[in-house]
Amino acid sequence: EMATVPLGFNIDAPRWDQNTFVGRLKHFLNITDPRTVLVPEEELDRAKTLVEGCRAGLVPPGSSQEQLLYAKKLYDSAFHPDSGEKMNLIGRMSFQVPGGMALTGCMLQFYRTVPAVVFWQWVNQSFNAIVNYTNRNAASPISLRQIGVAYVTATGTALATAVGLNLYTKRAPPLLARWVPFAAVAAANCVNIPMMRQQEIINGVTVTDADNNELGCSRRAAVKGIAQVVVSRITMAAPGMIILPIIMERLEKFPFMQRIRVLHGPLQVLLCGGFLLFMVPAACALFPQRCSLALTDLEQELHDSIVAKHGDKVPYVYFNKGL
Repeated sequence: EMATVPLGFNIDAPRWDQNTFVGRLKHFLNITDPRTVLVPEEELDRAKTLVEGCRAGLVPPGSSQEQLLYAKKLYDSAFHPDSGEKMNLIGRMSFQVPGGMALTGCMLQFYRTVPAVVFWQWVNQSFNAIVNYTNRNAASPISLRQIGVAYVTATGTALATAVGLNLYTKRAPPLLARWVPFAAVAAANCVNIPMMRQQEIINGVTVTDADNNELGCSRRAAVKGIAQVVVSRITMAAPGMIILPIIMERLEKFPFMQRIRVLHGPLQVLLCGGFLLFMVPAACALFPQRCSLALTDLEQELHDSIVAKHGDKVPYVYFNKGL
């Protein structure tokens, strides 16, 4: 026995205005909530069934709007927006806080020796590769070989940057050495994300009109979307990796901090978590998820074909930029 969806309720309509930063921030605070990582698989599957039923206009009798919205929150946190497939746990944006705080804390704590730098940058790039692959625009398939090349290139870039800067900062002020992990992470993001999503740059991403009607594939749209994701990811890491070293530098001068050296690592991990709790949704909210591109900025061929079919009715095209 199924009931019909409450009148005027559209489960896919954003709860907050996605054209404003604050609206997007509220949306991403909702779906990057790290507590959703602990939700059992069966409950996620139930949420998916409920969301799909709601899209078809049918819900279990007595379903409140709150229950439907909570199901949508779980669905958005665990299932890919393009394919609807369940994403692996490590790659979900809701895992960015627990995963990122552990890795960032360790990178900031163990930056002094080359073997420690190599190990933690490698672990971090492995984590990033999974996140980038999981959150790509799923309409563009990528082969195992391309994943391998992307992973090796990004890891190599991060290690070269980190080890090179580590050696370079040996004679520099101590604070500069603490900023090496951030430089390595930023450099690697500039390589890892475009490489992991190279199919989108080679073949283009599907672009649609305002009503979601497909218009073709655009490489320029892919480049714009990927560039925005790179900026978001670097922004996500920046405050924790730039401000936290300054805080630790000051704290470590106090006698009580010198007595509890063993707790410096856990303290950095916790402080990283505090930064990421806000920075993950804030960085995701920098740009609209449904990215737009002016018709005049498209490749000439695609531009002409859209104008031939629709005249001047389509001033902008839209696409999912990934996360």
